[in-house]
Amino acid sequence: MERRIVTSHIKDEDFELEPHLRPESLKSYIGQSKVKDTMQIYIEAAKMRHESLDHVLLYGPPGLGKTTLSNIIAHEMKVKIKTTSGPAIERPGDMAAILNDLNQGDILFIDEIHRLNRTIEEVLYPAMEDFVLDIVIGKGSTAKNIRLDLPKFTLVGATTRIGLLTAPLRDRFGVIQRLEPYNIEDLSTIIKRSSDVLNVGISENGSKEIARRSRGTPRIANRLLKRVRDFAQVKYNGSITDEIAKESLDILEVDKMGLDIIDRKMLLSIIEKFGGGPVGVDTLAISIGEEPETIEDVYEPYLIQLGYIQRTPRGRVITDLGLKHFNTNCTKGNN
Repeated sequence: MERRIVTSHIKDEDFELEPHLRPESLKSYIGQSKVKDTMQIYIEAAKMRHESLDHVLLYGPPGLGKTTLSNIIAHEMKVKIKTTSGPAIERPGDMAAILNDLNQGDILFIDEIHRLNRTIEEVLYPAMEDFVLDIVIGKGSTAKNIRLDLPKFTLVGATTRIGLLTAPLRDRFGVIQRLEPYNIEDLSTIIKRSSDVLNVGISENGSKEIARRSRGTPRIANRLLKRVRDFAQVKYNGSITDEIAKESLDILEVDKMGLDIIDRKMLLSIIEKFGGGPVGVDTLAISIGEEPETIEDVYEPYLIQLGYIQRTPRGRVITDLGLKHFNTNCTKGNN
């Protein structure tokens, strides 16, 4: 399977650098102005009342800064943050142990919270609402319910698929914020900030060229910056210009719209194998060797945002804009 240079998941080679690229305060957090402004009010109000912040749910496409924002919330509240993820919590006992280990005011960050098991969610309900932990000891007729008091804490959940959250869990969040894709100007600012952290020179046009190909996603922008930096250091004088950025990204096969090999493979599969669609996501996934969930979470959102494909009741359909990207004509909707 081809490796995606624009993947929105962190790879091991960049893991050590990634925390240094993250802003630590709302003031230094670039973009998402509406989210920043409202969160600033909620945080200041909670601090004035000497209370924990209400539970926060952050949702939106991958790579937009949900994890970064959760750490900023902890920094602004001057409290500790404990991080886990939905898939990592396998049993109700795991969730109970995590909750019991929290201190007053702590933030518990659960990434991919939509992947929590329903039985684990039930442990969260009284914890979020009443700050208590219900534990069952024993089995059958000898079973006893024990209720333990928990310190007041803030649960920050992050999800790329808010529709998969159960209504009882979603309703227990007092603050729900959607993170939107970034514009080129904000991405360019992020890239320039990251280039300072990485100690690499970059021109204004160079940062904008990388921004244009970053799919509206800061995580991808930082990844592309680091790869272009490699080209600049090895082939040139170490500084990134407009020309160097274009040449490097062309070599990486990230086109001017930010599409990479897998994006083009997906679009061409719809055009060439399925006559432009409609084609079901499961069939499409098999045709390009990917998982349906990966298509829905990673590839599709940006392609739909560009207007290159449409979701219909019968499946995915290529649009005229998608055909124009490849200068291709085909008869759509024959399947």
